[in-house]
Amino acid sequence: VQLQASGGGLVQPGGTLRLSCTASGSAPDSYAIGWFRQAPGKAREAVSCISFDRHSTYYADSVKGRFSISRDNVANTETVILRMDSLKPEDTAVYYCAADRYPGCVAFSRRAAQIEYWGRGTQVTVSS
Repeated sequence: VQLQASGGGLVQPGGTLRLSCTASGSAPDSYAIGWFRQAPGKAREAVSCISFDRHSTYYADSVKGRFSISRDNVANTETVILRMDSLKPEDTAVYYCAADRYPGCVAFSRRAAQIEYWGRGTQVTVSS
């Protein structure tokens, strides 16, 4: 599976950004896909995940109610969108798209070491 992330940038507090992750290759529709982030000097943390069948999602407590995740499949390419509203300075980080062979999201936040497929990071900066 090949992952390509885009959509980062600079936004003011309270603003909105949409991150996009496209997954192509072998059966991308069989993977749970989500996002991790890492801020300078901090550990990587799971942000959000959507299961292969779209039936379940995961959100970190710090982003619940502000972020939403969705996915769509066109021509065997999965596109996962992370919409980030009401952004805060503490959301500033490099965001990484990840595809997990485990198709659900229940354990996504604990599976970073097992996840094989990662996209290149995209920088999100929230600042006035």
